[in-house]
Amino acid sequence: MEKQIINGLKILQMKIKYNKFIFLVILTFLTPGAVFSSQPIAYLNTSGYEPAQQETAQGKNGMITTQHFLATAVGEKILNQGGNAYDASIAIAFTLAVVLPRAGNIGGGGFMVMYDKDTDNAYSIDYREKAPALAYKDMYLNDDGTFNDKKLSTFGYLSSGVPGTVAGMWEVHKKFGSLPWSELLKDAIYYAENGFNITPYMEDVLKNYNQKLSYYPETKSIFQKDFPNFTNKKLFQKDLANTLKRISSEGKKGFYEGYVAESIENDMKKNGGLITKADLKNYNPVWRLPLISNYRGNKVITMGPPSSGGVHIIQMLNVLENYQLNSYVHNSPEYINILGEVMKHAYSDRSKYLGDPDFFDVPIKKITSETYAEEIYTSIEVGISTPSEDIHPGMFLQQESHETTHFSVADRFGNIVSSTYTLNSTFGSGVVIEGTGILMNNEMDDFSSAPGIPNQFGLLGSEANEIAPYKRPLSSMTPTIVMKDNELFFTTGSPGGARIISAVLQSILNIIDFEMSLEEATKARRIHHQWQPDVLEIEYYIDDKASKELIDMGYSVKIRRPLTCIQTIMYKDGKYYGYGDFRRPDAYASGNIND
Repeated sequence: MEKQIINGLKILQMKIKYNKFIFLVILTFLTPGAVFSSQPIAYLNTSGYEPAQQETAQGKNGMITTQHFLATAVGEKILNQGGNAYDASIAIAFTLAVVLPRAGNIGGGGFMVMYDKDTDNAYSIDYREKAPALAYKDMYLNDDGTFNDKKLSTFGYLSSGVPGTVAGMWEVHKKFGSLPWSELLKDAIYYAENGFNITPYMEDVLKNYNQKLSYYPETKSIFQKDFPNFTNKKLFQKDLANTLKRISSEGKKGFYEGYVAESIENDMKKNGGLITKADLKNYNPVWRLPLISNYRGNKVITMGPPSSGGVHIIQMLNVLENYQLNSYVHNSPEYINILGEVMKHAYSDRSKYLGDPDFFDVPIKKITSETYAEEIYTSIEVGISTPSEDIHPGMFLQQESHETTHFSVADRFGNIVSSTYTLNSTFGSGVVIEGTGILMNNEMDDFSSAPGIPNQFGLLGSEANEIAPYKRPLSSMTPTIVMKDNELFFTTGSPGGARIISAVLQSILNIIDFEMSLEEATKARRIHHQWQPDVLEIEYYIDDKASKELIDMGYSVKIRRPLTCIQTIMYKDGKYYGYGDFRRPDAYASGNIND
């Protein structure tokens, strides 16, 4: 079965060893002076693998794009069985929990934004993790108020929040599902029980995280039993298969009550964790109103708090609408300057005013107002970098994980799903709950442990995001749908922690302002500035002339490998188009949906 799927998708799994790989960068320029091209470019790859996606996928009856080709095939199968986009999304989420264990999960949580054709309405569900009842504000601080450096918020049992993924999928199925719940978990159970081939990319991920995955015996027995010889091996997850069978037959209760809940509580108690059976039983996702805005005549539908992404996407688009962006050379120093300055303001506001809306009055209307956008616009002088220390949070009033994963689904009925979920950092807390196969999140690090103390991804926070029982931590996850003339234009989202917001922003700008094709928009290099630290990040490469211009403007420039992986679906001229971002080589889009 698996072999047929892989052959059908024409997956190339040719590995080039890191110690033999020469970083080859071939640049083509739109015009003289451009920093780097936005046109289709020679394959630029810092991972050393041939990407699964060789060309843009097309389909008349739907499209799926995920971070793993097997999950894409499963979603495609569900659509071909007559299921809708919601059914396919649920099946994809559970499959990714098996085949993409570093980020896909049932031990984590996330957000989903939806457009439902029947009701002609947009919806969003928050299935983000919650702090346990026993959590408290200073739980990661020493007696003198300093931050505990034992990595308690990022590794081990104390770093986990109450998972939300299973409850989120259950709620989506209750509201919109059409196929039987059990049907949607069959493939995930199959791959967990019978194993799946470890790709070259996954092999090196497992090797690179050997130390983290070997600390706890339960985790080691699953993910590191073949270390270091993963080549031509399969990954089996028998306990996870049994857990998925319980969820398949019992629904939400199969995870939040009974054997699984008791196992989580017992393992937590033995190892200093806080999650109890009561925490699990009392967990519920929340249907929230999506944020809706307009950018150059296009309707932008995105996630509200506790995601910070949607608020700041709208905020930045409001500012950028004051510029005729397509009059600049894409990714020229001037263009990067404008984006960098706008990003600084958004991330500055994020540090103070964003948190769980059930606990903190997030000033969404003020942050996303056109008046505030105008104030930011008039404060920016093209050609100059304003030092981050001179940009203060909320001038109108006075790091997160790289290992998230996003998937997008569109069906023949016109329904659209954009979902991002995560364990937080790679393989989450490193904890697998004994006897269940569940890899737990380390989302407690997404809270602000103390004002002025950055999390593992360099992001600052304040009272709005401080730890409290039952509270959801702030997130950068930004599932987004863009509509044009009441039809899908494109849907997008990405992993990448703090860089998710900037990646989604540039995806929108590339398609709307620069009218790029899906492949062009995906391949175009991305930049990132998150206010603090005061560093402008650029993917891959920048020529000396452009680098000097940015440095002369006042930027500290850092070239780095990519951490985002856009999963975008576009609709144009009666066809869906999908493209799996080569930055994560197992990503794949497909539209082989039957009539």
